[in-house]
Amino acid sequence: MTKKIFWQDPYLTELGTTVQTVHGNQITVAETIFYAFSGGQESDQGTIGGYKVLEARKDGKEISYTLEDNHALTAGDPVKICIDWDRRYKLMRLHFAAEVVLELVCQRFPDVVKVGAHIAQDKSRIDFEWSQNISPFIASLQQEAQSIIDSNQDIISAFSDESTERRYWKINEFSQVPCGGTHIKKTGEMGMIRLKRTNPGKGRERIEIYVSETL
Repeated sequence: MTKKIFWQDPYLTELGTTVQTVHGNQITVAETIFYAFSGGQESDQGTIGGYKVLEARKDGKEISYTLEDNHALTAGDPVKICIDWDRRYKLMRLHFAAEVVLELVCQRFPDVVKVGAHIAQDKSRIDFEWSQNISPFIASLQQEAQSIIDSNQDIISAFSDESTERRYWKINEFSQVPCGGTHIKKTGEMGMIRLKRTNPGKGRERIEIYVSETL
């Protein structure tokens, strides 16, 4: 099983490791910093052994990577993993901004049901089942989220059950939430937040989340 170093150090951009298995263009490695799509958070982009990773896929506790055609890697080869840090950091900031907004919505409206989420490098979004129009609450939700960001509190990320790889994040005096994504260390890293309401369909509301380009 691949050891997931991106949980230990989500700020690491390069890692030396060993190829575990090779099946055509599909490989696994002993350790990885290369996050695979999960929980709505898009995969990292980058290379393994100098070859571009076309897809990173989570399969249970394992992560497999699809490389370019005609790669020359074999099991046991030493390789270096390199990820696109600019993309990773945007994903981490937007991921956690979405987590904060989602928790604020759930605290204020306990009957609201989350039905989807997506975190890309330009914006994140959360979809809810909701009969109301969320527009009247957007400004206050943005203000509350910005207050948490500006407090620059520590974000604790850890295992709740290491054997099943269940993880959580925690901000003291705010919340503790199950989540296996890559997280920033301080709330202040999100910068300035902006929320936008859209309507994806009848009985649903969507909040789009944006963060400032620079801190």
